[in-house]
Amino acid sequence: MATTGQARAGTRPRSIQLPGIVLGVGLGGFVDGILLHQLLQWHHMLTSTNTDRIGVKYYPANTVDGLEMNTVWDGVFHVVCWVAVILGLGILYARVTHDRRRVWTSRVLWGWILVGWGLFNLVEGLLDHQILGIHHVHGGPHQIWWDMAFLLLGVLLIAGGYLWQRSGRPFDPEPGSAHAEDTVRQV
Repeated sequence: MATTGQARAGTRPRSIQLPGIVLGVGLGGFVDGILLHQLLQWHHMLTSTNTDRIGVKYYPANTVDGLEMNTVWDGVFHVVCWVAVILGLGILYARVTHDRRRVWTSRVLWGWILVGWGLFNLVEGLLDHQILGIHHVHGGPHQIWWDMAFLLLGVLLIAGGYLWQRSGRPFDPEPGSAHAEDTVRQV
């Protein structure tokens, strides 16, 4: 099998790493927003501002005014997630110039998506739950354990995604490269 110098040196092409991570951030945010904010209603963006660390006005989710403001900020959060998904898809589309259907079955892409989801959990969990304190995964007397579990899930997603993408075959997005046809068959 013909290989490029990069693959021969033991490194993997990073052509779908960035779009995978950006997609993972957006999709992980959607899982958080849809599952924890909307379906389970464990928290909204500003439900812990009565104990936050930055002085944001308190908007309790059990009042109409509070729920309205939390819903607006949940919407802003979802817009950011949507932009991340669109951006990730745009980068992926620009980088993968052939066999675009096949890339969706790639362990490499899905591994990087899991890494992105884990990064979302770590950044959002550290920033919103710990540093700013504007909300917690599940408020109440045991909220620190829920917050720590959220961070642990992020670490597990990063580790699992990294290992998953390492088990896949490199995907070369350039049709003119020496081994493009070989790697496409293996993705």
